[in-house]
Amino acid sequence: MGNNNTLNKEQIRNLLPHREPMLLIDELVNIVPHKSAVGIINVKKDSFFFQGHFPDQAVMPGVIIVEAFGQAAAALTAYSLDPKEVEDKLVYLMSVDRARFRKPIMPDCKLLLEIEAIRSRGRVWRYKGIARVNGSKMADAEWAATIIDRNQ
Repeated sequence: MGNNNTLNKEQIRNLLPHREPMLLIDELVNIVPHKSAVGIINVKKDSFFFQGHFPDQAVMPGVIIVEAFGQAAAALTAYSLDPKEVEDKLVYLMSVDRARFRKPIMPDCKLLLEIEAIRSRGRVWRYKGIARVNGSKMADAEWAATIIDRNQ
């Protein structure tokens, strides 16, 4: 999979079930398996969610930021585990806690999602993340996800 601590969009596509336009993560870098990674999204004016949010002043919706946190964490988890352990499995978001949206994220920018796995118990993982643009904290959250069998 690419070099040891970076995944490109195609490699992420191989780990996640998401497809365009909902595959948000362009790259995953600084990967420390089972611990942390940084997801990168190139936020562009033509992204699907800006068409109606808001036409006169595009702002990335908070739910899309939370989804991006989840995708980056799912890619980190899938990358970290034995491929046989995640084959025919999906990572599902279970809860979102302490989500804060501090500044609006507008196009065209590079959004960095700093993801940290806080703990795992069985198939349940807890994470926290910070979203940054040009070093400024834009949003942060904690969330939990689980790994389940596909078609369950």
